[in-house]
Amino acid sequence: MQRLYDFLRRHPMWVDGFWAVFLLGISVVGGTANQEAGGTDLPAIVIPVTLLLCLVIALRRRLPEKMLLLAVAVGVAQLALDVSVVPADFALLVITYTVASNGTRWASRLALTAGLLAAPLSQLRWPDGNTSGAGHVAIVVFQMVPFALAWVLGDSLRTRRAYFAQLEERAARLEKEREAQAKVAVAAERARIARELHDVVAHNVSVMVVQADGAAYVLDSAPDQAKKALETISGTGRQALAEMRRLLGVLRTGEHQESGEYVPQPDVEQLDDLVEQCRSSGLPVDFKIEGTPRPLPSGVELTAYRIVQEALTNTRKHGGPNTGASVRLVYFDDGLGLLVEDDGKGAPHELYEEGGADGRGHGLIGMRERVGMVGGTLDAGPRPGGGFRISALLPLKPAH
Repeated sequence: MQRLYDFLRRHPMWVDGFWAVFLLGISVVGGTANQEAGGTDLPAIVIPVTLLLCLVIALRRRLPEKMLLLAVAVGVAQLALDVSVVPADFALLVITYTVASNGTRWASRLALTAGLLAAPLSQLRWPDGNTSGAGHVAIVVFQMVPFALAWVLGDSLRTRRAYFAQLEERAARLEKEREAQAKVAVAAERARIARELHDVVAHNVSVMVVQADGAAYVLDSAPDQAKKALETISGTGRQALAEMRRLLGVLRTGEHQESGEYVPQPDVEQLDDLVEQCRSSGLPVDFKIEGTPRPLPSGVELTAYRIVQEALTNTRKHGGPNTGASVRLVYFDDGLGLLVEDDGKGAPHELYEEGGADGRGHGLIGMRERVGMVGGTLDAGPRPGGGFRISALLPLKPAH
């Protein structure tokens, strides 16, 4: 039975053809019975009328509007040629439902109008002399009800289909929006990981290069200093490898969270270690904290740490010999202030702003992106008299 049901759903024309043949058979049987009961031959026009109405049933789904016009034309011909109601007139009821559910709006309105006019016109054309006026009205109302119900049922089905189509469209749109949001999230995560890798590699490798140069310089004259420099290189390398492993763990497992085992989360408390690392690499750094230290949002702490790390790395790379730096960390009531300055020769400001094909110049761009993510402001540029200054204000509450 299920296979038969599926077959009929895939071939609705077969169903309509069956009912058209069935209606034709009923019309033939009914016409023959009336002819034998009345003792008179049926008008010749009854046969084409019956065939045309059965054709309306057979093609109602493929050509609903055209079949409606054909049914209306046949009904008008019945009135004009005095062909009384035949069983095949049931097609008028069926085409009314079909057009109301699947046809165009003008066809639906025409079907409703024709269906409601069919009963009164039929009573006017073939009145029953034994029925009173009230009886005629009752008959008209009784005959109009099926057409009205057929139209209402078809129109309700149309509305239901439109509603489900709207739901499907909305679901498809939401699915596309989710995919777009997922792509944006992936892109943002890649950018975040790229910034983390830049900060880790740029800072730690810079320290290792400086220490290696110093060790090579004093290897013969001061072996103890060379040994200390090599120990610093070893420790810095291990730290860089640990952070890179955690970042690569994010890529392998598909995590997209800011906290967890695989994501490094430096904070302002580790700035002391960062400053000591820079001092051990030969860069004098003056570090001061102003205001009352207190817990900060993790995003603000990470941003503050990375800004100081990148600024000191740039000082070491571009400051030149005998360069000193200062770091100020200021706790305000509604924010955290950062000021990193150096007195070196620095690098051209355009290099920081524009970057280049060799990968240089992305440090300051990364700073601006980090500060923007927490709703802060960043000011960077050469100092009067030489050197470079980076100033940032990080709000403790996200901007609305």
